[in-house]
Amino acid sequence: MCLRTADFVRMKDGRLRERHGYCMASVQRRVSGRSVQPGRQARNGYYVQGSTVRKLDIAREIERQPKKKLSNTARKNREKAEHMSAGYVLFLSVALMATAWILIGYIRLQSDITHSIENISKLENNLNDLRIANDEEYNRITSSIDLEEVRRIAIQELGMKYAEEGQIVTYESESSDYVKQLAPIPE
Repeated sequence: MCLRTADFVRMKDGRLRERHGYCMASVQRRVSGRSVQPGRQARNGYYVQGSTVRKLDIAREIERQPKKKLSNTARKNREKAEHMSAGYVLFLSVALMATAWILIGYIRLQSDITHSIENISKLENNLNDLRIANDEEYNRITSSIDLEEVRRIAIQELGMKYAEEGQIVTYESESSDYVKQLAPIPE
C-alpha cells in the first residue's frame, strides 16, 4: 500500500496550498501487539512497508529512552570526584611544579647537548682544514728539496762520510724506536 504525502505551502496572500509529493512507504504504528498491515518491524516498534526510508526524530527517541540508574557506589564515587580537598589540590600543585621543573631541566640539558655537538662539529671541521693545510705544506717542502743536492753538499763541502762497519752501534729500546743519547757511549 502506498500513501501519498502532502506538503502545505503558504502563498504570498497568506493562503495554504497543498502540494502533493511522491509516494512514500507506508508506515504504521503497532496497535496492541498486532499490526494492521504486514511488513517489516523496525526496532522502535514501527512496521515499514516499501523501499523508502523514513526520517527519524532522533531527539524524541533519545528522550524516550529510560535513563540508567547509577548504583550507590558509582554515585558516591562521582560525588567524591566533584569535591576536591585543599590537601589534594596542594598535592597536585606540587606535583605539577615538580614535573615542570624536571621538564625544564631536561630541555636545558638537550639544548646544552645540541650546542656541544655543534661546537664539536665546528672544531672537527677546523682540525680537518688544518690537517689538509699541513699536508699540503709538507708536500710542498718535500717536493722542493733535492736530496741529491743535499748529499753532494754534505760530502764535498762539509766533509761528511758514510759510516763504516765499526762505527754503527745498535741498542734496543723497550718503549719506542727513538733513542736519545744522554751520556757518552761506552766501548
